[in-house]
Amino acid sequence: MKEKQLSSIREYAMQLFGDDATGHDYFHMERVARMAKQIAEAEKANPFICEAAGWLHDVGDQKLFSDPNKAIENMRLFLTSILLTDKEIVLIERIIKAVSFSKGEVPDQLEGKIVQDSDRLDAIGAIGIARTFAYGGANNQLIHHPEHTATSIQHFFDKLLKLKQLMNTNTAKEIAEERHQFTEIYLKQFFREWN
Repeated sequence: MKEKQLSSIREYAMQLFGDDATGHDYFHMERVARMAKQIAEAEKANPFICEAAGWLHDVGDQKLFSDPNKAIENMRLFLTSILLTDKEIVLIERIIKAVSFSKGEVPDQLEGKIVQDSDRLDAIGAIGIARTFAYGGANNQLIHHPEHTATSIQHFFDKLLKLKQLMNTNTAKEIAEERHQFTEIYLKQFFREWN
């Protein structure tokens, strides 16, 4: 039953995010869901909730949806239609609401912490670098400018370099270490070439 529900959730994620060009595409959802399941197993959390919330963690994000509340309501109806329990739906919604970096929240349940970690891990390292420039390009943002702060490179300093210290679980902290180092190496090379 759970595998069938996850299959339906994957299809739903494809409908919502399949055409996204900002770095919040179907494959981002897939990586976050896969990482969330992996961390859940290591941290003794509920792998089904972590994977399901991983697939859906950007539903209702105001950067991606013109009507975030409607997106959440549609998701709730969808999850009901594939027979998730009310308790599972409420938990997934709570995770989604608390996962965002910009809100500055730390989820109050382990599954939420795991999905937050998984999303943040996808923002650093090689994939995170690619996603940063995809998002910047999709939003008409300059790559870099020595006198402006609304650039893709500035985003590294505003967010990405802070993420390693914000990981909630020991498993994510270990994974983040290598990705963080790669991000730092990239920036050193970027400024070497820029200058």
